[in-house]
Amino acid sequence: MFKSLRDMFRIKDIRKKLFYTFMMLILIRFGSQLPVPGVDRTYFSRWFSQQNNGAFSFFSAFTGGSFERMSVFALNITPYITASIIMELLTIAIPALEEMHRDGEDGRKKMTRITRVLTVGLSLFESVAMAVGFGRSGLIRNYNFLSVITVIFALTAGSTFVMWIGERITENGVGNGISIVLLINIVSRLPQDVTALWQQFVSGKSIAKGGMAAVIIAAIILLTVALTVLLNDAVRKIPVQYAKKVQGRRMVAGQSSNIPLKVNTAGVIPVIFASSLMSIPSIILSFVGKSASGVAATVLGILNQNNWFDFSHPVYMIGLALYVVLNIFFAYFYTSITFNPIEVADNLKKQGGFIPGIRPGKPTSDYLNKILNYIIFIGVVGLMIVVVIPIFFNGVFNADVSFGGTSLIIIVGVVLETIQQIESQMVVRNYKGFLSE
Repeated sequence: MFKSLRDMFRIKDIRKKLFYTFMMLILIRFGSQLPVPGVDRTYFSRWFSQQNNGAFSFFSAFTGGSFERMSVFALNITPYITASIIMELLTIAIPALEEMHRDGEDGRKKMTRITRVLTVGLSLFESVAMAVGFGRSGLIRNYNFLSVITVIFALTAGSTFVMWIGERITENGVGNGISIVLLINIVSRLPQDVTALWQQFVSGKSIAKGGMAAVIIAAIILLTVALTVLLNDAVRKIPVQYAKKVQGRRMVAGQSSNIPLKVNTAGVIPVIFASSLMSIPSIILSFVGKSASGVAATVLGILNQNNWFDFSHPVYMIGLALYVVLNIFFAYFYTSITFNPIEVADNLKKQGGFIPGIRPGKPTSDYLNKILNYIIFIGVVGLMIVVVIPIFFNGVFNADVSFGGTSLIIIVGVVLETIQQIESQMVVRNYKGFLSE
């Protein structure tokens, strides 16, 4: 591992890319501390501390605390993520976008331009909602037309600038720039979360109790990390055999290959969809400054993940059941729009390939669909275990941290993806990579 790390820095090209990425991330962290002009940051900090909805902690983790501090990067990369998800969903619904998606490099560039425009539009919409909604309640010191326009411009420009940085990292740095930005935002919250856990469960306790608490916390984190790595790397390989073919004057033997199907085919998308959908009612009420009572308060309590393991109110467990059902639905739905068994079967047939024991054409697509249904279910069960473990301990022991299973899945996935990209560049230059030792 250390030898691979040393060899990596010996390569000038990789060294320059790493330095460029590092400087861009420093710029992002600097912007996350820069306040929006005319905003009362103490007001927003107080408002945020009064919210007990897990959706705001989820959003704060994704923005690296920028949202909580109301900096110019308060929206951060979230509008781009939302725009990308919307584009993927629209691709399956709009034939023109689907054709553009299949149109190679030119189509990809067009899709990227549309995603950028959609990102700016979402940033503008969210900026207006925040400036008007919170401004009336005291977020903006001198609430008038000019101050509102200033806040809208600052938030929109900040989100657009973060998107630009992400694309520059992809082009001139290492890894996927948007994923790297999201990674550094989540990681920046870890010291705060670790400090909160230490003060709550270890500090001030006896050596025996504090030591036991520290061991349990470390064991939970290591177990969750191990499950996340296993879930991220798990692949079902379907063998494919290609028929013999004639090249020139000689017969070439058929080749063997495989179709790799990831067990966690949808990644963290189902969790993001389900969490966002369940948090919408609470967010709307928070923005308009209304409070719920009676049945509405009970419904909001059910949708709040912080209450799911409050055993004094068993009714809140309905929220956990709904969360699991939504994750299963979105896992199957998202996989169905990103992987088409019929298209894969047709491509195999055109290339002279077949799955041993399965006839080409419809039997192949039916077989792929059957296998896909099995592994999606296994993947979503594993995903739920990883995501629910932190929610369980947060609910039972009242651990106030933003770090959870969703953040962990993103961290592990981005780190492994970045290491593989660096490794591929090292292998080209005859160096051993990180994963080969």
